[in-house]
Amino acid sequence: MDDNSATDVAPDAPSTPAAVTPDDGLSTAAVAQRTSEGRVNDTGERTSRTIGEIVRANVFTRFNAILGTMLAVILVVGPIQDGLFGFVLIANALIGIVQEVRAKRTLDQLAVLNAPTARVVRDGAVAEIAVETVVLDDLLELRTGDQIPCDGLVRTADGLEIDESLLTGESDPVEKQVGDEVLSGSFVVAGSGRFQATRVGGDAYARKLAAEARKFQLTSSELMDGINLILRIITWILIPVSALLFWRQLADHPLDEALRGTVAGVVGMVPEGLVLLTSIAFGVASLTLARRKVLVQELPAVEGLARVDVVCLDKTGTLTEGEIVFDELVVLADGSNGGDRDVLARAALGALADDEHPNATAAALAPAFPAPATSDGWSRTKAVAFSSARKWSAASFAGHGTWVMGAPEMVLDDASSPARAQADEIAAGGRRTLVLAHSDVALDGEARPAGLEPVALVMFSEKVRPDAAETLAYFHEQGVTLRVISGDNPRTVAAVAAKVGLPDAGEGYDARQLPEDQDELAAVLEEHAVFGRVTPHQKRAMVGALQSRGHVVAMTGDGVNDALALKDADIGVAMGSGAAATRAVAQLVLLDGKFAVLPGVVAEGRRVIANIERSANLFVSKTAYAVIIAIAVVIAGWRYPFLPRHLTIVSTFTIGIPGFFLALAPNSRRYIPGFILRVLRFTIPAGTVAAAAALVAYWLARYANDLSVVESRTTAALVLSAVGLWILVLQARPFNWWKTVLVASMVGSIAVIVTVAALRDFYALQLPPSKVGLEAAL
Repeated sequence: MDDNSATDVAPDAPSTPAAVTPDDGLSTAAVAQRTSEGRVNDTGERTSRTIGEIVRANVFTRFNAILGTMLAVILVVGPIQDGLFGFVLIANALIGIVQEVRAKRTLDQLAVLNAPTARVVRDGAVAEIAVETVVLDDLLELRTGDQIPCDGLVRTADGLEIDESLLTGESDPVEKQVGDEVLSGSFVVAGSGRFQATRVGGDAYARKLAAEARKFQLTSSELMDGINLILRIITWILIPVSALLFWRQLADHPLDEALRGTVAGVVGMVPEGLVLLTSIAFGVASLTLARRKVLVQELPAVEGLARVDVVCLDKTGTLTEGEIVFDELVVLADGSNGGDRDVLARAALGALADDEHPNATAAALAPAFPAPATSDGWSRTKAVAFSSARKWSAASFAGHGTWVMGAPEMVLDDASSPARAQADEIAAGGRRTLVLAHSDVALDGEARPAGLEPVALVMFSEKVRPDAAETLAYFHEQGVTLRVISGDNPRTVAAVAAKVGLPDAGEGYDARQLPEDQDELAAVLEEHAVFGRVTPHQKRAMVGALQSRGHVVAMTGDGVNDALALKDADIGVAMGSGAAATRAVAQLVLLDGKFAVLPGVVAEGRRVIANIERSANLFVSKTAYAVIIAIAVVIAGWRYPFLPRHLTIVSTFTIGIPGFFLALAPNSRRYIPGFILRVLRFTIPAGTVAAAAALVAYWLARYANDLSVVESRTTAALVLSAVGLWILVLQARPFNWWKTVLVASMVGSIAVIVTVAALRDFYALQLPPSKVGLEAAL
């Protein structure tokens, strides 16, 4: 064939290949040529930032620029001791870089395990490869649950139905015929087929869908939004206050003295470690979860799951192991069909299971029911693949009519029929029950054939996860509402839910009775805990209805029918063994499929939120008192009461070091809304007390007792340190042994600096007379 590439087209225009790829796919040489020419499906998207990007992000920040400028000023005017905050600047950058590199390596390794793959036909054989290595004109094979990695034209189709809702918003699957176009980002909900890649990489219509979902990034969250708001407010305040402070200091003091005072004021106002500790807390959380085989595709999802108050669970793969096995065949009483119904039913089940691309049900039937010989009239002439919307599949055979297998209520119209009643009774015991029905009418398109007669009930069993009951109990104790949403029979789902201890499982609500109105739907969801026969469209609507009532919703799932709901939920949790489309849109992927790790994820999120709030209280309190002191100095016309090195002592031992340990400490406090308001309610009063105490101490020493500038500054620094330690004690509560050691170490460190003469000289400290010290302490 001609190895030239297809003509370039706009992303929204139909694509036409320059040549048709043979049925046995591209040759190795053709693949190599396209790869060398860059005509591959690699868009350059990464699961994390490069090392260079990490370094730049941690070095070139707004506050680093401010502190770097202040450090340059001190290096010019001296003395060098006043530039000690430069070590904090360097340490912050290095710690941030190291933590993010560690997180990058872990996420990259996990992302490889979770990376989507594609099946391609090359040199006559089907191979599974990474989607990034697909080349232009590759022939790709599609099966139910696959996400389409690039754009192309359908070459073969066997009941192929594509869900393009992630691209178009339309929830109805689209049947694809030979010659139709398929777009990247959509996924297969029924049937199978093959298509030729016509647009790959940067040219594909929705090339970034899966890659963007896996990016290492800090997306919008209440916590990050609150911190960013605090930082913006500080920036707005810092610039004018710093300018006024420099102007006032320069009016009464020499330039070098004015610059040192201004630098001290600016250094005090900058919360240099707040962003660092926030990033570290998220990074450490991602590493902790990675060890539990949880891939955090968006780091704030750790925080988000801690805020969740409703968790929607899919029964299959979440409460149960996910793999079904054939359990029992119950042949129904003889009807008009005649013949040996048991033998006929077994042959029909074997013929239905004999599928080139079997779904889970067909795979479970195959070991129990061998395929009958085609010479006996079991040659398949037409088939309708199973879909979560229809909830049945069918096939017509040359000598035996049409056989349909699916949910009893979707196959049999008569709700009062003995077959329906018997199926409902069995389903109430927790077993998945399907009906096998026969019709003499051949399949016509995808319509259910007329004249269906129930022949047998087919039962399957699912193994309940041994840890499901304990996990559900944890969520119930934590005040998290649980909703089981499944496509199975509501009575079956309710039986399983009751077995694992779900409160108010009841008999299950049939989703076919759910109202379309969002408010009415939300009301039903508030009253019932278990829902069966839920369609993908309804799952998505249920998530939206819960969110409309102010709930923060997490959705778990592993099937392709869960992808839409996971995408819309506040937190999507996919199983590692689930469909590629589901894993692509989820924020969290449980790589080993263990639902029991979710309590650990919730606990990690709560630890992050509570500890970052502690750190924010420490750092913003410092900013508050630094701003108040600067404004007071401008108004009073005083010499700035601190040297930069004095504030380095206060920042290091009352904020920086203890803040680092508190940010990584265990913390089981439940999530409480209102992060930003709580921080401001604490820091403004605390900062005001600290500023007032330091200013009064400076006034007592300098003006009331006429002490030297050095003694007055020492008095103010010691008082500010004492108040800073008081703030630290408030944030460290409740105390345990290590917090006691931490606070005692900080007190001891300051005491060492004050008592050792060499250190006092280095930090320009001179203890005031005991009388003044007592007055300041009081």
